[in-house]
Amino acid sequence: MNSPVLPRSADASKAHEGLSEGVRRFLSEPRKLLIGGKWMAAASGKTFEVVNPANGRVVATVAEADKTDVDLAVAAADKAFTSGPWPKMTPSERAKIVWRIGDLLMKHADELAELEAVDNGKPFTYAKAVDVAVSAETFYYMAGWATKLEGSTLPLSYNLAPGTAYHAYTMRCPVGVVGQIIPWNFPLLMAAWKLAPALAAGNTIVLKPAEETPLSALRLGEILQEAGVPDGVVNIVTGFGETAGAAIVANKTVRKVAFTGSTEVGKIIVRAAADDLKRVSLELGGKSPNIILDDADLEQAIPGAANAIFFNSGQMCTAGSRLFVQEGVYEQVIEGIAAIAKQLKVGPGLDPSSQIGPLVSDVQFQRVTGYLRSGAEQGAKAACGGQRWGKEGYFVEPTLLVDVNSEMKVYREEIFGPVVSAVRFKDVDEELIRQANDTIYGLAAGLWTRDLAKAHQISSKLDAGSVWVNTYNVLDPALPFGGFKQSGWGREQGHAVFEHYTELKSVCMAYPAQ
Repeated sequence: MNSPVLPRSADASKAHEGLSEGVRRFLSEPRKLLIGGKWMAAASGKTFEVVNPANGRVVATVAEADKTDVDLAVAAADKAFTSGPWPKMTPSERAKIVWRIGDLLMKHADELAELEAVDNGKPFTYAKAVDVAVSAETFYYMAGWATKLEGSTLPLSYNLAPGTAYHAYTMRCPVGVVGQIIPWNFPLLMAAWKLAPALAAGNTIVLKPAEETPLSALRLGEILQEAGVPDGVVNIVTGFGETAGAAIVANKTVRKVAFTGSTEVGKIIVRAAADDLKRVSLELGGKSPNIILDDADLEQAIPGAANAIFFNSGQMCTAGSRLFVQEGVYEQVIEGIAAIAKQLKVGPGLDPSSQIGPLVSDVQFQRVTGYLRSGAEQGAKAACGGQRWGKEGYFVEPTLLVDVNSEMKVYREEIFGPVVSAVRFKDVDEELIRQANDTIYGLAAGLWTRDLAKAHQISSKLDAGSVWVNTYNVLDPALPFGGFKQSGWGREQGHAVFEHYTELKSVCMAYPAQ
């Protein structure tokens, strides 16, 4: 399956067609790095192009940071952490700033959704309703934690010094300079997931967005300044993983790295971070099982299973890409999902009727279509889809594969596209659980059943950080999110995320006993 031939147009009037005046202005000049509160070109003068994946047109040029720029950004973050106004602020003052960021995201929701649509390719309507709205909610939620990161007093049990009393307590301290590296599938939302808790806890940050999708993070940088985030507290460096990303991990002033992306890159980061034992949290890949039992409410389960794989063009680490269907409802489920897939409106993100946008890049297009070829060669059949959609852009049809077995690459490996592999099973037994858990990943799982006992029994046995029952992809700032096995280390969201962005300090004071 050949890559589509894409026109690379320097004509901004064509590249920016359909965009609002504000977004056109934002894209009309080269975008710079945010370091120490100033927008500056890369020290090398290098830039790279940002392409709209719906048509291949260049929509912007962006500064290409390397080690020199990263080191400047880290130094700015370190200065802001040690001697700027940020560490002197009360938790309440920090909370108000973090909350204000959420307000400004909603104020500029249309503009941010346009940037996501033209940069990532996702439908504008979904970008506004999900990416922008949930990003704002994340800042609102995390703002509340700024005033609630409490310690505790501890009664000591052992006294080596008679006549001496002790007052002991714990306190949570910010980690310091944090490096954050985010992916391209939810650019704005992943920036919010990383920035909001780190800011609430009092850290300073060097953020690197994915090279494929840097635009919303750069616009977010302007919003952070408007919200009153002091200079140097958040620095944004755009560039490539092998240079800018690697420099963040290698810099010894960075005390913690938070990464969302592929398992392969996560392993590289772990090895690099070992030199100075900096803290690392990882949210990595998935090959999530989605299980439909005979007793499921199919009016919920069928569209739910379709949404689990086709939302965001399947470019989700939680995508329900292995569909296990009990034989009593197998044919009905396959027919229902195929019918939904055929009716989904594929098109550019700026088209208000679009439900599925393009894949993010030619690299991703080649990856997904390579898996489609592999599936066909190994005997899988496409109940729907299986081909490139259209004549330009990186579009792939929503695809449901049947006649799949556990030896096939499409079954075992993360595709990260709108492709689901369906497997029939007979009994709800240990073999079903073994098959569901037979993967190096353990990020998410779905289960559809009316039987409450089965729901509890099966959920407890699935190796997954998130299990959704009679729903899928419900993400909330209060819900801890992360994976088992090679799906990552640690948790995002909820109270649990502050384990990554704070250090626990014990303080023990001696004084004369009365």
